[in-house]
Amino acid sequence: MVSIIIPSYNSEAFIAATITSVINQTHKNWELIIVDDASTDCTCSIVSGFSEKNQRVKLIKQQKNVGAGVSRNVGIKAAKGSYIAFLDSDDVWQPNKLATQLAYMDSQNAAICFSSYELINEKGEPLHKIVEALPKLSYNKQLKCNYIGNLTGIYKVDKLGKIYMPEIKKRQDWVMWLNAIKKGGDAVGVKKPLAYYRVRKGSISSNKMDLVKHNFNVYRKVLGFSFIKSIRYLLVFLYEYFFVKSKQIKNI
Repeated sequence: MVSIIIPSYNSEAFIAATITSVINQTHKNWELIIVDDASTDCTCSIVSGFSEKNQRVKLIKQQKNVGAGVSRNVGIKAAKGSYIAFLDSDDVWQPNKLATQLAYMDSQNAAICFSSYELINEKGEPLHKIVEALPKLSYNKQLKCNYIGNLTGIYKVDKLGKIYMPEIKKRQDWVMWLNAIKKGGDAVGVKKPLAYYRVRKGSISSNKMDLVKHNFNVYRKVLGFSFIKSIRYLLVFLYEYFFVKSKQIKNI
């Protein structure tokens, strides 16, 4: 079984489409755990409508807002599956997403898998761009820059155990996948796009100064690098982000 973790906060505009994309998976052995982070809109009532009709859809309500990383960890703790996958409350999967990745993981004897994904705008309209997944992703490559789109990532609990998010404000998924690769070996990438990432105003990727600040925090405070080493890796990250990873974004 695959346990799918979705943190939600005031997601009433998008959450129904996200849940529907999970229900429409060709691979049917899954549970969907939605951890609501004290939403003040109709998110919970929308999720409850789905859970009443489908017992595989489960809602966990947080009493106070604690952030996406902590919410994901609540979901990971509750997960019962042999695999854990992640999806955000405004993104969607293609119907064959899980089936394709599970088959590829088996064929490659891999514990971690991710895929390419397409970009859409807030209205769900295509931006005619794809972020291509690398065929293989090593620890050293992931240390330079986050190459795993979290909406496509999946890891095998039977091999790795449960890998949790660090409880930091941003970039939790980057560190989690870094820890997973360190423990389980190279992640394998599916070149075919299997998901749609919704580009929204104010995201960390659109705010370059926040990106620099939070990345330095990962190197210095989470990974425990010295100040000088953190600066060095931050410079490596900036080069990787603007001149290497940017080439993974292709027009379609």
